[in-house]
Amino acid sequence: MSRRLKTTGMALALLALTGCATLSPDGDLGAVQQLTQGKTSGVNAQLKPDPLAIADLLAQPLSAEAAVRIALLNSPQLQGSLAALGVSDADRVQMGRLPNPHFAIGRFTEGDTHEIERMLSFNVLGLLALPWRAQWQGQQHAMAQLQAAQDVVRLAADTRKAWITAVAAQQSARYLRDVKEAAEAGAELARRMARVGNWSRLEQAREQLLLAEATAQLARAQNVAFSTREKLTRLMGLWGAQTGFVLADRLPDLPKAATEMTDIEARALRERLDVRAAVARNGTIARQEGFDKVEGYFDGLALSYTRNTSFDNAAGSKSAKRGWELELPLPLFDWGGARHARSKAVYLQSTAQVRAVAIQARSEAREAYLGYHTAFDLAVHYRDEIVPLRKFINDELVLRYSGMLASVWELLADTRQHSLSVNSAIEAQRDFWLAEADLQTALTGTSPGALASLSSGAAADTATTQGH
Repeated sequence: MSRRLKTTGMALALLALTGCATLSPDGDLGAVQQLTQGKTSGVNAQLKPDPLAIADLLAQPLSAEAAVRIALLNSPQLQGSLAALGVSDADRVQMGRLPNPHFAIGRFTEGDTHEIERMLSFNVLGLLALPWRAQWQGQQHAMAQLQAAQDVVRLAADTRKAWITAVAAQQSARYLRDVKEAAEAGAELARRMARVGNWSRLEQAREQLLLAEATAQLARAQNVAFSTREKLTRLMGLWGAQTGFVLADRLPDLPKAATEMTDIEARALRERLDVRAAVARNGTIARQEGFDKVEGYFDGLALSYTRNTSFDNAAGSKSAKRGWELELPLPLFDWGGARHARSKAVYLQSTAQVRAVAIQARSEAREAYLGYHTAFDLAVHYRDEIVPLRKFINDELVLRYSGMLASVWELLADTRQHSLSVNSAIEAQRDFWLAEADLQTALTGTSPGALASLSSGAAADTATTQGH
């Protein structure tokens, strides 16, 4: 009786272990949203598609927050990543199920004697390793959740940066259009003065060259504005009539002061998802190494129960025999040395990757923080120093021109320079918001990649200055 109770208890325990793993009802969207809380550019990530919400967001001038919301709701790339998370969840549940037993039946005849053989076999290693395999697949699924969360954070950051770049390009094109109009006025005046003999052909050619250069710069700016808008459109997953959205007129104003942080490296190591994923993967590989050592000795271990029934047709009798069989591989040729060496090498490789990710996170946090402060100082310098001085000079020249103390050529030239200064201020403001997005990603999300926004903006400013 006690033996029967033990057998029944073991069977119930196995059934309970089998039934404890179930599919996530929401496809693990809740877990991903929890991981990305506070990491998606100030927007609470909603990952389920919602056409009505997207239509409402597109019905008004598109802000950065609205663009991020649309991307998280509508991006096909993100939906594919979340679908891959569903595959991982299914693998997790499948790995927690008991392995199916194998049933074999055979019929053999010898003269008047017939024998029927029935065998039921179990993969003993699969049964013994079931808890470990379920735990291992659960850890794999946790890493898949971290990967999906990184995809969400990266999409939010890329969308926000694309919005910043698109709005800045739109503003720059608008100001360069003013520069071209000023150059057209100068070229027309030069043509008229040259026609009546008051100007030389050389002076007229200089004004025509300024117009030609302003026209080329405006064409490039319009192309950049179109390209950046299309990149934003792709990230949001829009097509058809949805692509007619209206962007905000201008970038947000600069904050009153730059945010001061003292623990950027510690925060990056504590909150970044790629660091957490590397640590989790290293722990999983360490446990895999331990299991590989045990599995090498018991790989192929199987237990079989056999019942044979023999029928003697001549005597009209039958007999039955039953028994069990244990199959165990003999480690004569392969003692698992290569398997163990491989497991150890994979673990050492994973440990090195953890160190590499930690070093990269620290470095990127420092770089992003310095870039953020530098971009803020430059943007404030343009806003508070260069643009006001240019405006003052332009206002003074207007007064002098009204009093016939300055020529129209001086006024037109200064108007062009004032517009270019405003355009450079827009680029500095753009670089600050890009640096701010990179800083948030580097501290709380994942690797932002090459932090080249500041240097590219500086290079563009240098090229603009050299061109004029």
